[in-house]
Amino acid sequence: MSSNAERDGVGWATELDAIDPLREFRSRFYLPPDTIYLDGNSLGLLSIQAEEAILRLLNEWKHLGVEGWLDGSPPWFMLAESVAADTAAIIGASADEVAIANSTTVNLHQLLATLFQPSLGRDVILADSLNFPSDLYAINSHLTLRGLDPARHLRSVQSRDGLILDENDLVSAMTGDVAIAVLPSVLYASGQLLDIAKLTAAAHDRGLLIGFDLSHSIGLMPHSLDEWDVDFAFWCSYKYLNGGPGATGGLYLNRRHFDRPPGLAGWFSSSKSSQFDMHPVLDPAPDAGRLHIGTPNILSLAPIEGSLQTVREAGIDRIRRKSLDLTAYLMRLADSELKQYGVTIANPREECHRGGHVALTHPEAVRLCKALKAERVIPDFRPPNIVRLAPSPLYIGFEDCFRAVSTLRTILETGAHLKFPAERGLVA
Repeated sequence: MSSNAERDGVGWATELDAIDPLREFRSRFYLPPDTIYLDGNSLGLLSIQAEEAILRLLNEWKHLGVEGWLDGSPPWFMLAESVAADTAAIIGASADEVAIANSTTVNLHQLLATLFQPSLGRDVILADSLNFPSDLYAINSHLTLRGLDPARHLRSVQSRDGLILDENDLVSAMTGDVAIAVLPSVLYASGQLLDIAKLTAAAHDRGLLIGFDLSHSIGLMPHSLDEWDVDFAFWCSYKYLNGGPGATGGLYLNRRHFDRPPGLAGWFSSSKSSQFDMHPVLDPAPDAGRLHIGTPNILSLAPIEGSLQTVREAGIDRIRRKSLDLTAYLMRLADSELKQYGVTIANPREECHRGGHVALTHPEAVRLCKALKAERVIPDFRPPNIVRLAPSPLYIGFEDCFRAVSTLRTILETGAHLKFPAERGLVA
């Protein structure tokens, strides 16, 4: 950037950071030294509060041993329920409609096993071609286990441009043979935010169940799952929730489905009051807890407990507002500084359709990501040609965004990216 543009850009970014109501939270995270970390939509960073929660639990294990199940703070036996209550508050649900358990894909399997009840003439699962592949793998394998042919019983709505979904196409695909729909809240590559309320209403008008993968929206924006009347949802906890690598996932089950037996049962599906009776016949929990399977991973739950405390203090509405401001700023910079080098913006520009990251497209996206990482700017690559920049609101500021784009422009100006191999490899 020119000296004038750089001076004005840095000055404006610094002013925006100075009035940022969430600026204090940056110091609570362990940011890699001399690094601009824009990959929070893959793995969020460790916070002091998450670290404290892990250390507290390790200390309980050290000193209490097995007694920690009842004498921990909170008792480990109820830790999943405690975390579920904190999570429910940021997704617009009741605590008994949330279970913190398993992984994202396992929770999808559990929800399909519980809710997908194919009948003659209504035996199709509706999905989309841009969903995260693991969800599609799970749907395909689930259909196969039911003796159904995915080629016939999975309807995958196609994107018109390979980046964005037309919500009218999704609604049009909700025909009378569809039993259940599984869609993302935010598309993981392009960052498109779907209208959950609109799609849920359309699904229910047509007599089918609908659920959403919230992995790229939970912890970033408010949800109103009860108000929207969503049937189910599931998510990971290691992106904007900053729960750590492989953190325990979560699920939401609308209370009108509480009477359904768990499709995949285990001892933690039991009612808490009778769980230790060890009866050979399951007495399922009266709520979403029935969708637990095995014993929760307590060490993986602890950091989520701490990170949710941070989200609660920051306020989910303020987090969303800053996220929108950061991505708007990134897009303005991309338009003014990168467009001339063939960089385009793939994500929707409207706030109502924008998730938490900016998706930049360029034919040399792989090399650009490698070059950025060499300059200690951490982006994320998604095939075939997307550079994702995810400014997590709790620890990324406007100056970070300015310097990231400035670095990318320098790379494009000098051709520095061309010295890196074009193979994808492990660039994400």
